[in-house]
Amino acid sequence: MTVYVDEITDHTRAARLKGLRYTRWSHLTADTRDELHAFAARLGLKRSWFQNATNYRWHYDVVPSKRALAIRLGAVEIDRYRLAELMAERRFSEALR
Repeated sequence: MTVYVDEITDHTRAARLKGLRYTRWSHLTADTRDELHAFAARLGLKRSWFQNATNYRWHYDVVPSKRALAIRLGAVEIDRYRLAELMAERRFSEALR
């Protein structure tokens, strides 16, 4: 099982529209939800920050400092294209159930 973190992306426009404090973040995901939640807890992320719980795009957003910690704890760095592939694989897998 693997935990993944993608590149830091600037989301200034979306952050301002939503009134968010941070404008740059990455996405943290994993092969399983259980593995993701366990890893997120190690990072100090709140379970309430879990996103897209009802579909295949489930993840946590992580700011640059949490991304760096995730990598130190063993998360695999991926680019946004690999993240999209993982989500597509997950979507296909869930559709087969």
